[in-house]
Amino acid sequence: MKINRSIIVALLLGLTSCQKKIEMNQEAWVKGALNIAAYQLELTANELSDSAKLPRSIWAGYDINFLANQLEQSSNSFQNTLLANPSVEIIGKRHLTDIYDWTSGFFPGSLWYAYEMTENEKLKEQAIQYTNLLNPIKSFKDTHDLGFMINCSFGNALRLAPNDSIKNIMVETADNLCARFNPEIGCIRSWDFGHWNFPVIIDNMMNLDLLFNATRLTGDSTYYKVAVKHAQTTMKHHFRPDYTSYHVISYNNDGTIESKGTYQGKNDDSAWSRGQAWGLYGYTSCYRETKDAAFLQEAIHLADMIMKRVTTDDCIPYWDYNAPAGEATPRDASAAAITASALLELSAYAPKEKKYFDYAETILKNLSSDKYLAVKGSNQGFVLMHSTGSLPHGSEIDVPLNYADYYYLEALQRYVNLTK
Repeated sequence: MKINRSIIVALLLGLTSCQKKIEMNQEAWVKGALNIAAYQLELTANELSDSAKLPRSIWAGYDINFLANQLEQSSNSFQNTLLANPSVEIIGKRHLTDIYDWTSGFFPGSLWYAYEMTENEKLKEQAIQYTNLLNPIKSFKDTHDLGFMINCSFGNALRLAPNDSIKNIMVETADNLCARFNPEIGCIRSWDFGHWNFPVIIDNMMNLDLLFNATRLTGDSTYYKVAVKHAQTTMKHHFRPDYTSYHVISYNNDGTIESKGTYQGKNDDSAWSRGQAWGLYGYTSCYRETKDAAFLQEAIHLADMIMKRVTTDDCIPYWDYNAPAGEATPRDASAAAITASALLELSAYAPKEKKYFDYAETILKNLSSDKYLAVKGSNQGFVLMHSTGSLPHGSEIDVPLNYADYYYLEALQRYVNLTK
């Protein structure tokens, strides 16, 4: 009988995947990681203090033949989706944004987490400064990403330096997010662009925490009900039988499905890595807020799927689970950091909690190794290396990303709290 070599390789990968954990003294690796993170964040905050801009990434170009190989398509089939290659003059330099970019809340949020874990008052001052920049977002209505923008910044400020104005900012923002909810469809609309009738992306699960917080701040259950309905509708339509998630579901006006597909993944039926992490994190949060066993079960299914599907030896996934695996295949440290943070929280709720904690610890230790953690003063001030934003668009491939740093720091904070 002729044995298919690719099957043997796949079986071996399945047996050996994610076995490699950097062995470190716990106190030493956490302390070292926080020391680097705090240094990088404070350095960046100082350098940008007069600019009213926020760091998002590092400018990087792309090679179209490489993208075609990763997408397993001809270059002609996706050229119309590509962003323009950045000019030579800015490649390698820090990519800055204004406050209306969907990632604007992550840098202030990272400063808050670094302050919380180090008690460095300078970091607190900087966290307040960069959080206050986002005050105008409370009136912004043109995005579903309001939770990322406000909950990660003002939400952490509310925990660590509360004042009366924060509540009003968060509630007004939550009102604007609720205005994007369609009761007939049962979801919050994600994008206002593109060919879709009513697009909802898995990322939107991450914005529900803002609504849960708004109910807690006001006593008004409207926000809570919108969040729960969105999560229920998403759970019904976004997931395949193996619990991998579509990226984009578009609805008709009567709530039926117009289309299922992707925008940032390899193809419509692939498992885009960060999307799988968004789903795990979102349903873990929903269980925390509702104690609905259906949400906990969904989170467990998603966690088990991720642990089965990630085939790299260090748990840091390729940018898409269906990408052609190879040495040059970009990783996504942001997906790993989000997954680690979610699994640490899930470990407090789920049966067999130790396997989720152990997997998250493995991710964190590997992210804290010199393969992913920047050297002080390098990486344009970002903490982690090797994330991928949107490969099909030629955007942010193998670069640092501010949300990778944010969820890495959140995961470290959760890890420290669980191991005290």
